[in-house]
Amino acid sequence: MDFSKAKGILGEKFSRDADFLSSVVSKLKLVKNSKVLDVGTGRGQMAILLALHGYQVITGEPEGANWGDWKTPAKKVNVEDMITFKPFNAEKMPFEDASFDAIFLYATLHHIGNKKLALSEFLRVMKPKGILIIIELTDEGIEVVRERWRGHPDAVDPKFYTKDLVLELSVIESKYLKAYVYNRIINE
Repeated sequence: MDFSKAKGILGEKFSRDADFLSSVVSKLKLVKNSKVLDVGTGRGQMAILLALHGYQVITGEPEGANWGDWKTPAKKVNVEDMITFKPFNAEKMPFEDASFDAIFLYATLHHIGNKKLALSEFLRVMKPKGILIIIELTDEGIEVVRERWRGHPDAVDPKFYTKDLVLELSVIESKYLKAYVYNRIINE
């Protein structure tokens, strides 16, 4: 389905961040058969957006923690067959080593308890030339979210947790979100 049409169907909750997220995904230039993981399904915005870009996506949250309905919006834009939900904990993922070409976290890292352990898991399941994309809210983004959910936790800066890792970082910014794009540094 056309991205603009999907935004219209899914409404403001989806489309508020969709243009920024879509531009981040486009800049990554992932091949269409890339194996993609979305950590922290929520209402499915990231998984749906990735599916709209043509990727098969595995998405998940801890068992019993999926507080959002991602299936209904995915069906509305005909991408539910491109998304597989699998319950998992980011700190102990049930995937083989070097399984994924790209791992996305959209407004998720600040909800994870042991961030360093989760990051080591992301690197374990990421292919040697894979990428890790951590999208976190800016201070202004947190303010907008707190208008609706008062007790929402603060955003975190992934650089605090990744400073000891051998990763190359680029940051893509908008008013409400920052995308931290990590690539492994491969010595050849």
